[in-house]
Amino acid sequence: MNKDDFLYPRGRYYGQVKPENLVFNANLQEFAQRVSYICNLETGGKLPPGQAYEQIKDLWKQLKHSKKELRIGEDPFQDDQGEVEE
Repeated sequence: MNKDDFLYPRGRYYGQVKPENLVFNANLQEFAQRVSYICNLETGGKLPPGQAYEQIKDLWKQLKHSKKELRIGEDPFQDDQGEVEE
């Protein structure tokens, strides 16, 4: 086991297997791990609350951008009711 596997563990993905879903899942896991570290640093007094907030806000923006770029939640072949258009 290398240090990255220890510091940044990855959970198994159980959702619909599509490349964009796998990439977003990896991004989501990284977001959660980093938020956890920031929260722990802030709780331990090593990071000021305002700085912790800004870092988490920046991570959230990155995750939202990733979702938009990967088109997660969009299906060009579905109408507004979730039915497949022909």
